[in-house]
Amino acid sequence: MRKRADELKEKVRTQLGTCEDIVGTMNLVDAIQHLGIEHLFKQEIDNTLRDIRTSEFTSSSLHEVALWFRLLREHGLWVSPDVFGKFKFDGDDARLSSVIADHDTRGLLSLYNAAHLLVHGEPELEEAISIARHRLKSMTRDCDLNPVLANQVNRALNIALPRTCKRLETSLFISEYEQEEGYSEILLELAKLDFNIVQNVHLMELKSISEWWRDLYTYVGLNYARDRAVEGYLWSCLVFYEKDLSFTRTFVAKMILLVTLMDDTFDSHATIQECRQLNSAIQRWDESAVTLLPEYLKKFYRELLRNFKVLQDQVTDNDKYRVTYTRKEFQKLSTYYLQEAEPSFGDQITLTAMSSVIPLLCVSGTVGMGYVTMETFEWVASRTTAIVASAKIGRFMNDIAAMKRGKNKGDVASSVECYMNEHKVTMEVAIDKIDSLVEDEWRTLNQAHFEDHKLFPVVEQVVNLTASMASFYDERKDAYTFPTLLQDTIESLFVNPVPK
Repeated sequence: MRKRADELKEKVRTQLGTCEDIVGTMNLVDAIQHLGIEHLFKQEIDNTLRDIRTSEFTSSSLHEVALWFRLLREHGLWVSPDVFGKFKFDGDDARLSSVIADHDTRGLLSLYNAAHLLVHGEPELEEAISIARHRLKSMTRDCDLNPVLANQVNRALNIALPRTCKRLETSLFISEYEQEEGYSEILLELAKLDFNIVQNVHLMELKSISEWWRDLYTYVGLNYARDRAVEGYLWSCLVFYEKDLSFTRTFVAKMILLVTLMDDTFDSHATIQECRQLNSAIQRWDESAVTLLPEYLKKFYRELLRNFKVLQDQVTDNDKYRVTYTRKEFQKLSTYYLQEAEPSFGDQITLTAMSSVIPLLCVSGTVGMGYVTMETFEWVASRTTAIVASAKIGRFMNDIAAMKRGKNKGDVASSVECYMNEHKVTMEVAIDKIDSLVEDEWRTLNQAHFEDHKLFPVVEQVVNLTASMASFYDERKDAYTFPTLLQDTIESLFVNPVPK
């Protein structure tokens, strides 16, 4: 399989290098990304899109213009939304051409996806999203769309393409691609081979993680904590799915599972006094601090220190400082868990960004990443506006899911409850407000694409991490707490290979 995949990779590189037509090149790059094999051609795609950005491009096709806009913005290359001006008329309300809106489903879908890369102060893209969503919903009800396009429209209406988890979207798109007009047999075969090769790597890692977790979970004896080895690995795998990121993927999965033990202790089991004791011990980070703890937490504390020591010993000297920073983020997270109580809505928003696991995962996600320079690491470790935005998105989605499912007795007040109490409004009104805040934070995250192109690889990592959270909290669910909701996802990614 690997030998055949290597042969196909060279053929695709030749296609990328010899394609002179801009539209054809864009379609090729889009297919490569959508099929999940972008990681095989990162440098070639980067060079290709830079060439496209500096080339003259004009088109009367809404699909082609939207594709051009989306590809460039996704890769941190700024383009103005003015390119969509030609598709608006209808007088003062600047509505889309009725011809396009009524018949160009592909164009509207492309516009809808592209417009979700908007930043603050782009009302024309907000309007494009609103109009396209309305028209696309009508089309799914009233038009005879082909099944593949209908599926893609429905997925986008649920989560726009730039916000989807790439690995999940790939698992769905591979079966659809051969029904696309002008599909490439070479790309399709390579995508199937690569998916199955990577899946085998994931399965071996999942076995190892499961064994590690079974031993740890049994030994520490915290039976109240969620037993989520597969789900923790899945989360890491959704962000770092590429074959050569094995160590990073495993490292992040272990962080997620260790945090789960700490989170469930603080959130639903320990008394206030025991929470203070646990936090004090974690801040000291020394074997002698075990004497501060109640008996039932001593094994967990010792295993926490031991596992960090093992991970520290496994990385290169150049990466040891990143493990140290990961430990510091773990300590910060412990402090923020202790601070969570019932503040005002404004205070809760601030605490939300601090007590999210996202900053810890962003830092731990740099371990094993050779391309992360000291400059880019400092950006990740400094809790920039993009990372805070990602943290807020994750916490808001989690809070909404918790309200919808019914909170556990003793859980701290969520952002939804704080808004309800402070503004004397219903849960539905509060959730609408939190949804609008999620959209606002996505604009902040999109803006980070264009701050400094040297930072783009780690910005992309933060975006992927943010997108992965929809797998657990989309549609107001909490699939990490209720993992049966993830059964189809787990089977498609770890159990069922793509048919050849």
